[in-house]
Amino acid sequence: MSFSQFVHRVPVSFFGMVLGVFGLGSAWRYAATLGLGPAWLGETLIFAGSFIWLTLALVYAGRCLTEPKTVREEFLNNNQFSFISLLPAGGVLVSTGLHPYNLLLANTLMIAGATGQLIFSAWRCAPLWRGEFASEATTPGFYLPTVAANFICAMAFGTAGHQDIGALFLGAGLISWLTLEPAIIHRLRTQTELSGPARGVIGVQLAPAFVACYAWLCVNGNHFDMFALLLLGYGLLQLFFMLRLVRWFFAGGFSPSMWAFSFGLSAMANASLRLAHSRQVIDMQILSWILFSLANLLLAGLIVKTLLLLMSGRLLPGK
Repeated sequence: MSFSQFVHRVPVSFFGMVLGVFGLGSAWRYAATLGLGPAWLGETLIFAGSFIWLTLALVYAGRCLTEPKTVREEFLNNNQFSFISLLPAGGVLVSTGLHPYNLLLANTLMIAGATGQLIFSAWRCAPLWRGEFASEATTPGFYLPTVAANFICAMAFGTAGHQDIGALFLGAGLISWLTLEPAIIHRLRTQTELSGPARGVIGVQLAPAFVACYAWLCVNGNHFDMFALLLLGYGLLQLFFMLRLVRWFFAGGFSPSMWAFSFGLSAMANASLRLAHSRQVIDMQILSWILFSLANLLLAGLIVKTLLLLMSGRLLPGK
């Protein structure tokens, strides 16, 4: 397979893998600070997530150079463009992993990624205000540019000690989520059912509440207050819905599109650890360890299934 053929077959949706692997690494990094796990596990997962992001970024750059027409078509496609926002947003996420190792590089990547995701959102999402956007394309993937990307920036700036800037990004992501969700839920309930291979994108619906909760904790110093509990509660409701629909999601078999679930799961792992540390009452302790264990189990399943596809040569979609 030539280089051109390889980069053409790597879908931009693969950036979703970065969120899951890196997010799980962040959870285990925090667990290590509490004495609940080895430090090497979190750092290994963070390194793996960073490596995946860098590899995909280079592949995307290669596509821009070798197949600019295809990249432009993907950018203009209402069902695909949202995942492109994970390129700069993923860089912001990676910056939090680099922070303990190289502060200058971490801050540079954080600022560049935050700026890049804002430019992308303004360039691609603002024109949608003109109208003529097909309701069929209003899937949970539409959360990525304005909701997920801003929540990621809130996490990064809050963790880096810039809580005020983090709060600005948190507000942008939170209000964007609240305004988009009614349209997305209405589409899922009333429009044509998504085909088997396309159903994985619904997994993004799991993310906003859990990611908002984690982002809020990063901004407020990991204080699990009532607002964090409210966000966690809505996340749990979405989790129950997802568990009810498991057979429907996997009707077409496992595919890498299932990584759409990973951002919500990794945020759930991070939030549940902070819940366990902050709330010492028995009911919250039980809940937090159930959620943390479930998130790890499901994310490990995603990793194993993806590695099996990779080893069998079936990870990349056909030509």
